Amino acid sequence: MTARHHRLNQRGAGRTGCLLTLLIVVAVAYFGMPIGGTYVRYYRFKNEMQTQARFAPSINDGTIRRRLFLKIDELGIPETAKRIRIRRSSRPREIQISTNWPETIVLPFYSWVITLRPEVRQPL
Repeated sequence: MTARHHRLNQRGAGRTGCLLTLLIVVAVAYFGMPIGGTYVRYYRFKNEMQTQARFAPSINDGTIRRRLFLKIDELGIPETAKRIRIRRSSRPREIQISTNWPETIVLPFYSWVITLRPEVRQPL
């Protein structure tokens, strides 16, 4: 085998490997977007719950609930998430905020429903 023939074989192998890698990256991105978007919304909402729990000593439950409703609408979370439970306890002195909602993740040829259950606790 000549050196020139050997180089030609290497170039073809490089292109095939690059195309295969690119195909895998595109497939992961395409199938991962529905799943990733769901969890981004979940963590953004949970972060808002944590923020409201930190301000809980100075605001009432109705204000917390209204602010969380606005975040639900902003993020496009299903309306069932508006069944927010806010519980203040004296021993230990803390606030607990929780909710849950179903999310349907749709991929080509497959879909499933998961239930997200964000919950935060914060000392008062």
